Amino acid sequence: MFSKRSLRSRDGNSSQREAVSTAIDSQHRVDKSTRLMRKERARDQQKVSKLQRSLTGEDTSRPSSSQAKISEKDLAPSPIITMVVGPEARLFAAHQNVLCQAPFFDRILRGPIADAQNRRIALPDEEPEVFSAILEYLYKGDYYPRLVHNKHRNSWELEDSLSRRAAVQDSPTLPDTLKFGGGRAGQSPKIPPAVQSTIYVTSVGQHILRDTVIYCAAGRYGLEELQKLALRKQGLHTGIDVGTVLRSAQYCYANTPDSDSCLRAHYLALIIRCRKTFKRSGTMQAEMEKCGSDVYGPGSGKLFFDLFVAMCNHLDDVIEASNIRTPKTV
Repeated sequence: MFSKRSLRSRDGNSSQREAVSTAIDSQHRVDKSTRLMRKERARDQQKVSKLQRSLTGEDTSRPSSSQAKISEKDLAPSPIITMVVGPEARLFAAHQNVLCQAPFFDRILRGPIADAQNRRIALPDEEPEVFSAILEYLYKGDYYPRLVHNKHRNSWELEDSLSRRAAVQDSPTLPDTLKFGGGRAGQSPKIPPAVQSTIYVTSVGQHILRDTVIYCAAGRYGLEELQKLALRKQGLHTGIDVGTVLRSAQYCYANTPDSDSCLRAHYLALIIRCRKTFKRSGTMQAEMEKCGSDVYGPGSGKLFFDLFVAMCNHLDDVIEASNIRTPKTV
C-alpha cells in the first residue's frame, strides 16, 4: 500500500509535467500564429503594392524602365515645384527630384528661381497637354498611350490599338468591312474610341500630330530618350491625312535644330514613300506655294528644299541600281 505522502509526491510530479507540457504547447501555438501572421502581412503588402502599381498605370508584367523606378523614399524629402503652363496659366505640381531628370529643369532649379518664395516655374509657351505627357514620362517612363508588346504578332503597338482590335474581332454585330479596317469602326458603342493623334497648338492655330509636338518639347527639355519614344510611337499611327502630315512636318522644321536627323528624316521618307498621294494633293501645292514660314515659324519652309534634295538623291539611287542590273553596251 502507498502512503499518503507518496501519493501526494506522485500527484505533484504529474502536475508539474502537465504544466510544462501545457506551457510548451502554448508557446508552440504562439510561435505558429506569429509565423502565420507574418506570412499574411507579407502577402497583404505584396497585394497592396501590386494594386498601387496597377492604379498608377504601371505594367506589372514587365520590368519598369529606369525613369519609372521612383520610390516613395526618393519622393518623400523632395520639395514640390509648381509649374504655370500655357496662356491660360494651368498649374502643374511635381517633385523636384523628378523634374531634375530633365536637364532643362535641373539647370533652373540649381540656380535662383524667379519665384523662389512660391517655388514656381512659368512656362507660358508650352501646351498643357504636352507638358502633362512630359510629366507622365518623368514619373512612369512612358506616356499615354503606352508602347506595349503584342506577343501574338511579336511587334510593338500602342495600347489603345490592342483594345480596339480585340473589341472589333469579338463583336459579332459588326460587318466584315469594319473588322478589316473599312469604314468608321469607332461608330460602334462596343468599341473603345481611338486616341486622338493630333492636338491643337495655340502658337500656330493648327492641329499638329501629338507625338511630333512631344518630340519637339522633349528636345527643349533635353530628354533624348523621350524623343526616341515619341518618334517610335508616331511611326505606329495610320490613316493620317496629307494636310496634317504637311503641317506637322513644317512644325517639326520650325521647332528642331538643323542638326536633327531623326524626325525630319522621318517626314522626308514618309512623303517620298507616299509620293503618288502627295502629288495628287491640292494641299501639297498650296503649302509649297506659301511655304508656311509665317504660320509655323522661321525655318519651316526649308522642308520643301530638303524634300527636293532627298527626292533627287532617291532618284539617283534608283538609276544607279538600274544601271548595275542592266550593263551598258558599247
